[in-house]
Amino acid sequence: MNILPKHIAIIMDGNRRWAKSHGFTAKLGHKQGAETLKKIARHANKLGIEYLTVYAFSTENWKRSEEEVGALMTLFNSYLNDLVSAVDTENVRVKVFGHTETLPTSLQESIKRAMEKTKLNTGTTLCIAFNYGGRDEITKAVREIAEDLSNNKLVIDDINESLIQKYLYTKEEPDPDLLIRTSGEIRLSNFLPWQLVYSEFVFFDKYWPDFSESDLEEAIHIYENRNRKFGGK
Repeated sequence: MNILPKHIAIIMDGNRRWAKSHGFTAKLGHKQGAETLKKIARHANKLGIEYLTVYAFSTENWKRSEEEVGALMTLFNSYLNDLVSAVDTENVRVKVFGHTETLPTSLQESIKRAMEKTKLNTGTTLCIAFNYGGRDEITKAVREIAEDLSNNKLVIDDINESLIQKYLYTKEEPDPDLLIRTSGEIRLSNFLPWQLVYSEFVFFDKYWPDFSESDLEEAIHIYENRNRKFGGK
């Protein structure tokens, strides 16, 4: 690998369909997807990827059944503890962003513990978007900018792309170089609309629980052969 992307984003799609195809419950599909994330995070760290951002739970996912949403909250809570134990020894840093303040208190505490325990790690930064929506993120940024304008912390002429970036959840990370989506779907589904404007997209016609280390390497090889012009000739 000659040109590694600094930042890879992944839409981990297909857990429920994977479960259905195997005659399993949706809960088991999400659990298997969580195990796949551990595996891929470790491999990304081994390869030298600096940032890995994954879409774990969207603001739209609340529309699912109460049973499934409850199972996802419980799974993510226990998963965070397992994840930190699995990747902390490998120097992976864990971050979680989104509307975390509206999540169950026990889950908020698990998120804080995971981020605190791994904050000094210097390997791959694993960013987990949980209770996240791209339009919601931009709306939040606009509201915060408007508030700072009203409090005279900003003037109109301060507003540019760089300033807006500072109000996003991802203000500390570079924009993704590569986006991967599994399950055969070809859309962003409200994931990082600001940050992905110049990312390279690679789609896999397989469900997330079946995604492997070799698939990650294949996506990187595809990325290496793309000609990134960023609007230039």
